[in-house]
Amino acid sequence: MSVTSTQDDLKFSEITRTAAQTRVLDAALKLIAEHGVSGTSLQMIADEMGVTKAAVYRQFKTKEEIIIAITEREMSKLEDVLEAAEAEGHPVRARAVLLDRMVEQAIDRRDAFRVPMFDPVIIRLQAEYEPFQRFIERLYAALLGTEAGVEARLHAAMLSSAISVAVMHPLLADVDGETLRVQLKEMTRRMLGLPQ
Repeated sequence: MSVTSTQDDLKFSEITRTAAQTRVLDAALKLIAEHGVSGTSLQMIADEMGVTKAAVYRQFKTKEEIIIAITEREMSKLEDVLEAAEAEGHPVRARAVLLDRMVEQAIDRRDAFRVPMFDPVIIRLQAEYEPFQRFIERLYAALLGTEAGVEARLHAAMLSSAISVAVMHPLLADVDGETLRVQLKEMTRRMLGLPQ
């Protein structure tokens, strides 16, 4: 199934969810972090919530819809910062602000980042979801100051991996958030050649 959007100007922050949908997303995120996408069913989500599978199905028809909604919710947390960075007249300052916010989000959402980012189902759905792809292209263009292409994608992959893997790596499980925040900001700034 290919997931596409009918809106070219979709803003993730403008997508509204009902309280019931938010409960489904929270339960799904917890279970996916524990079992992966393939190991999580709509029935497990219903059991986690203490409702019937039909109640979950009324909110989202498929697990794929849930994954897309989780992605939209996570991306909405960076949308304002990306727009501010794109409007910034000074590219180095824009990159620094954007990078700092990406690190902040990773630390703040440390538990959510335990969701297997490299789960093949998540990767496939995100690759098929055009609004997500456009957002990621904008994000890394602002952050890296490069046009699309293999080199830009490689830089983006390395940088996002450095941030996401560091916040959930077992070697750093005992490191408090503030220490990890400082160290990660310093290291990623060095990777981008930004002033400390």
